[in-house]
Amino acid sequence: MKHFLIDIEYTAPLEIIDVIVSDHRKFLQTGYDQGWLLMSGPKHPKTGGIVIARAPSMQEIQAFFFNDPYHQHQAATYKFVEFNPVMYQTFLQDWIAGS
Repeated sequence: MKHFLIDIEYTAPLEIIDVIVSDHRKFLQTGYDQGWLLMSGPKHPKTGGIVIARAPSMQEIQAFFFNDPYHQHQAATYKFVEFNPVMYQTFLQDWIAGS
């Protein structure tokens, strides 16, 4: 598995984001359910969000986020950064290893 930081930047006003956020979080839950997402949350100030994820490839994580309601409503852009976690808390070992 490869590891990613996904930097989401809102392109729509917060009034629109507030309408979509519930569907966005339901969408993210599907990533948690399949074991791809470790954590996610809004930035402060509220200009977007950050997701820490893993997936078999860059193409697969990008395809996953193609289905995000933020993307489908053209309310956000995404920056995908692949990284190699060489140091981490021991309780994350199984997740990092892809177990």
